[in-house]
Amino acid sequence: MESYYKYLPTSGEDDKWGMTLLNAGCGEIMDTESYPVQNHPAPYQFKWQNGRLLQEYQLIYISKGEGIFESESAGTMPVHAGTIILLFPGEWHRYCPNLNTGWVEYWVGFKGNIADSILENSFFQRKSPLIHTGIRPDIISLYQDIMVHTQTESPGYQPLVSGMVVHLLGLIYSLTKQQGLAQEIGDHQQLVQKAMVLIREVTETKITLEDIADQLQIGYSLFRKIFKKHTGLAPGQYLNQLKIERAKNHLLYSDKLIKEIAYELNFESEYYFSKFFKEKTGFSPLAFKKNYTLVRT
Repeated sequence: MESYYKYLPTSGEDDKWGMTLLNAGCGEIMDTESYPVQNHPAPYQFKWQNGRLLQEYQLIYISKGEGIFESESAGTMPVHAGTIILLFPGEWHRYCPNLNTGWVEYWVGFKGNIADSILENSFFQRKSPLIHTGIRPDIISLYQDIMVHTQTESPGYQPLVSGMVVHLLGLIYSLTKQQGLAQEIGDHQQLVQKAMVLIREVTETKITLEDIADQLQIGYSLFRKIFKKHTGLAPGQYLNQLKIERAKNHLLYSDKLIKEIAYELNFESEYYFSKFFKEKTGFSPLAFKKNYTLVRT
């Protein structure tokens, strides 16, 4: 493959966007080649015996070959093909490919408030900087798209490429969640999808979530755990969101009374429904209907 790298200037306007791309590149390190390659700016150079500190985040994807990584928080870890190396600012680290395999690497460096929010709020951990995603064409495609836009530096390219980095982070995080689910409680995607359909079907009935768990032949406690792991919501929260959406539709597109809607959605009383609706939307049912009902001819 043809090596490419670019280190990018940023402006105050770019910084206001909340995230800026600082560099991007790719390259193949042959098994006989020294590492790191000695043609990058001084802040990015390092010798194995000393390691390095950066003042930015980097995502390095190893798509081929093997190597080794070490950081202050994580210690020494082997690197295999299909692994993302996540570098944090101010974190001592070093890494290199094995002499008998070399490797192929793609990387981006970035900084900003958005990056801080994503990477310093428990979505990713300094003590777990290696993320195995497997060989993913979609990951490589994102790196390649970023590099294409850095070649020309067209007006407004910084928000575009920084958005691609957010997309990359989201994809990596999604893959880690899927892997975690598979390892922790097995692959229950089919069960969750079926549960979501069943909950939608019983939104306006008196069937309980425990009844749904029985239909799925699983205990409610485990069902709740699996459902929340996959969706981020407990089954009850998911059901409540559906009830709110159904209530909004009734209020906007029907002439039903508030008490009729409360009854159809299986609330204990009109009062309880109105209180619940206001807690979730900030409006009473009547105020919502008044403010959002479409003008009809």
